[in-house]
Amino acid sequence: MVFDRRTFLRTGLVAGGGAAVLGSLESAAAATPGLVRARPALTHGVQSGDVTADGAVVWARADRPSRMLVDVCARPDFRGARTVRGPLLTPDTDLTGKTLLRHLPCGNEIHYRVRLADPDGRTESAPVTGRFRTPASPDAHSGRDVRFVWGGDLAGQGWGINPGFGGYKIFNAMAAADPDFFLCSGDWVYADGALTESVPLPDGTTWHNLVTAEKSKVAETLAEYRGQFRYNLMDGPLRAFNAQVPMIYQWDDHEVRNNWYPGQILDDARYTEKRVDVLASRARRAAFEYTPISILPPKDGKIYRKISHGPLLDVFVLDMRTYKDPNGPDNAPGAKAGTLGAEQTAWLKRELRRSTATWKVISNDLPLGLIVPDGANQEGVAQGDNGAPLGREGEFAGILSYARRHGVTNLVFVTADVHYTAAHHYDPAKAAFTDFDPFWEFVAGPLNAGTFGPNTLDGTFGPQLKFIKTGPRAGASPAEGAQFFGEVAIDGRSGVLTVRLRDLDGAVLYSVDLQPRR
Repeated sequence: MVFDRRTFLRTGLVAGGGAAVLGSLESAAAATPGLVRARPALTHGVQSGDVTADGAVVWARADRPSRMLVDVCARPDFRGARTVRGPLLTPDTDLTGKTLLRHLPCGNEIHYRVRLADPDGRTESAPVTGRFRTPASPDAHSGRDVRFVWGGDLAGQGWGINPGFGGYKIFNAMAAADPDFFLCSGDWVYADGALTESVPLPDGTTWHNLVTAEKSKVAETLAEYRGQFRYNLMDGPLRAFNAQVPMIYQWDDHEVRNNWYPGQILDDARYTEKRVDVLASRARRAAFEYTPISILPPKDGKIYRKISHGPLLDVFVLDMRTYKDPNGPDNAPGAKAGTLGAEQTAWLKRELRRSTATWKVISNDLPLGLIVPDGANQEGVAQGDNGAPLGREGEFAGILSYARRHGVTNLVFVTADVHYTAAHHYDPAKAAFTDFDPFWEFVAGPLNAGTFGPNTLDGTFGPQLKFIKTGPRAGASPAEGAQFFGEVAIDGRSGVLTVRLRDLDGAVLYSVDLQPRR
């Protein structure tokens, strides 16, 4: 089904919750030009993100210019709630906005309710509710259990929202895990992945995509990049998930286009704008507008950041796109090449050393030890000769050796990107480069995209394959079941970190318990 702009707007209104009447009013207004709708409406549900012990970001989008108001309470009935006055939502941000909640109680379930008020204050929207849990204070003597899920790769390879399949139904299984947060590992939209209404499947059936104008071509303009995010928010399971589970957002390449890097000039007939830096600027703005990342605007905010989740966990979110060197053979000696850049690398070393959390989870949107080719060039960190660190490997060799010298323990890497799920144990006794302590890297995804893999492991850091599950063929649809997410659970008493790799329905495919080093 193709959605034009008016149909899409109506779908968004219904998605906002309690707004079907507004859709009817809009239809009446179209037939009777003099009729003005009585109330503003939330168009795409609510989201929260970057939750800390005492703060969080709440996101919403309006159908017209209006003031965002957020009621906050520790009770689901909102008795005694306080109201936080948010921004005026205007066309400048595509009617999106974020409100920063401060001074929240640590270790509590927080309920919030978003309302929109006309600028004159005379009418308000129906409210839409959400909730999240704040972690314990990072300096607490003991922590409660922590649980999060992660994954990436949404609406890729031509597989969009299929209502007959249940939409993005993996989010139902993710919600059933009752996580404290969702760590988005990137490729949250496929801005370079146009959709068609119907796709034949190998079993003779047909996959039916919802399609909007913005999803019918590659994204180039700001409006088209915004449309990529709006498209995903048409999905019912995702909207329900967003209202219950806060997000930590990270981007990867497909928010802009496949395998991009700064300074790239495209040789791709699909694009009229060939300068990737221009495309990336527009994509970045849309990502900041449509995700509950930091309250700061994109020109000031950084994607890389640390989110503390009590005494048990610090999450280090990397940005391996903004500062990436051009794709090439990736075999230069020295440490100038990389995906992080000097400033981010220094930040990561400093914050790892300062961290007092039991576990340090590093969210790397590009896998560390998997070879990810870009034609004849290398897209990822690994460069494929199984030898001493070269190219981008030198950057991570420096980070890993720094962590060892300064006693930084209990590192775990989580990633997506390659469209299958796997567990890798990195062992210096089996590596070409040995100046690091053993660690794990876990791969999950796709959430709703085509399957690929397996990729080859590079021996520089000694990765040992402990588990792998791929799809039946390259580009296979979600209908064939090979969609995956990861779950991390940390026991509040023992500090044991358990990783489970799960499938589309939530079944556990692999599980391992990691004992903390004290």
